[in-house]
Amino acid sequence: MAILPNYTHIINPKLKHIYLTFDPEGDLIIKSPRISQREIEKVLIKKAAWITKSRQKIQDKKGKPLRFKEGEEVFFLGKPYPLQFEKSEKMRSSLRFDQTDGFILHYKNFEPERFQKLIEYFYKQEAQLRLPEITQYYAARMQLFPSKISFRRASKRWGSCSSSNAISFNYLMMKLPLPVIQYIIVHELAHIKYKHHQRDFWELVGIYLPDFKEREKELKLYM
Repeated sequence: MAILPNYTHIINPKLKHIYLTFDPEGDLIIKSPRISQREIEKVLIKKAAWITKSRQKIQDKKGKPLRFKEGEEVFFLGKPYPLQFEKSEKMRSSLRFDQTDGFILHYKNFEPERFQKLIEYFYKQEAQLRLPEITQYYAARMQLFPSKISFRRASKRWGSCSSSNAISFNYLMMKLPLPVIQYIIVHELAHIKYKHHQRDFWELVGIYLPDFKEREKELKLYM
């Protein structure tokens, strides 16, 4: 008898078909109209190989959303650092980072939403500190200069270049290894000249980063 995976079943009478998805941690979610347990089991057996492969792919991703549990790691410049928790008498939670101990959250009240803001503020500060210099370096080499550089949090994009050549970077890219960060920067600078992803665009990227395909492959481990 096949061992069926654990799952969460969400019933939606408006649906006509059965849909299988995963949450960020790789837990299976089934969305369907009202169906029997036997029908669910048939789908799980039929899709067993796909479920295993898809779950492993998600679990292998780096820099996943944090749940703020013991044993988690926070990625910074492509390196995983331990996330530690220390009780404090101070009301306001704070975050400390160093190369040896990693990330240490000091807190009186356990507030994951506050912790997330502290981690993101750390990334934003580091992005503002480090990325302009790297951008200026490649802009000078490529002779393509952005009209403006800004930093914001985005859920699906690492960077963007507007019609006025203003470049916006997702400060969460500070999770990524430096070669991947360089790829994102060169990618957006190339959009100053080419507002598309056709051959001319990729040839320009390749002039300054001949191994850009490998860097792009590494980037996908974080998406």
